[in-house]
Amino acid sequence: MKRVITLEHGGGGRLMRELIEGLIIPAYRLNRAPGGIGLPEMDDGASIKVAGINIVLTTDAYTVSPIFFPGGDIGRLAACGTINDLSVMGARPLALATSMVVEEGFEVEKLSRIIRSIDEVSYEVGVPVVAGDTKVMEKGKIDEIVINASGVGLADKVISDSGLRPGDKIIITGPIGDHHIALLSARGDLGFEVPVKSDTAPLWETVEAALDLGAVTAMKDPTRGGVASALNEMAKKSKVDIHVWEERIPIREEVLGVAEALGLDPLELTNEGVVIMGVRSELAEEALQAVRATRYGSMAEMVGEVREGSGLVVLETVVGGRRVVREPLGAPVPRIC
Repeated sequence: MKRVITLEHGGGGRLMRELIEGLIIPAYRLNRAPGGIGLPEMDDGASIKVAGINIVLTTDAYTVSPIFFPGGDIGRLAACGTINDLSVMGARPLALATSMVVEEGFEVEKLSRIIRSIDEVSYEVGVPVVAGDTKVMEKGKIDEIVINASGVGLADKVISDSGLRPGDKIIITGPIGDHHIALLSARGDLGFEVPVKSDTAPLWETVEAALDLGAVTAMKDPTRGGVASALNEMAKKSKVDIHVWEERIPIREEVLGVAEALGLDPLELTNEGVVIMGVRSELAEEALQAVRATRYGSMAEMVGEVREGSGLVVLETVVGGRRVVREPLGAPVPRIC
């Protein structure tokens, strides 16, 4: 039987990682710029060192459905996601580029609305959109619109997701799961409405506040696969264990209630306006307060610590128990971002 790609291969979990590690990365004989971070590191972007300057490059495709949802749309998502991927590598975003593939018959007003959303994020962060491309496909050959966005930034010091050290503290910059539950509600999958908006937001200001203190050792944005996937990646790559305190994890009651009703693990819910930061222990409280002082970090919490180990994520539960947080197989919902 021929092997085929499934929706789970795009879900941000173990199946996607195995596809990338087993098929995609080995196919490219040149997959890293000299002295930089490249495909083998499977980080949120790549770094290229030119004349002593750290250039960070990232690219991503956005296929979210529906394309308009509470708290945003596919345009805002593309702009914020690209800015955030640069930010978590310690790079100040410099410029964006977008490519749009649009279905024949797509309403011009919808396209205009999506472009305005990209512009609003660009203007908020001060990052120009400097290049792009537009293609149109026959009706029925694509579902409304797909956007690819790329970004470039500069980093004084590149931050990877593999820099955690024993003793570091873990900060989550905002409530988890909002985007995931907002999308389910918008699709009508819940059978009832939930007053939750997507957390889609550009997080450079929030990240910069911690970077300016020299506190950050590692970062990741927990999108597909959620906090569970991101923490597992960080722990395995850093060769440490991460212990997380369940009672400290920021999550809205509405989100937690829906997750429990549907049998979803809150740690596996997709986020689009949250960063996981590893910070130096001696600067952890100062970093937390600096993050909380920013527009999108007011509900940040210190949720755990890094210990010596071999790559496990351990949840210390509210009832005093412990459980190992496994890497998700794939996202429980396709086309979430």
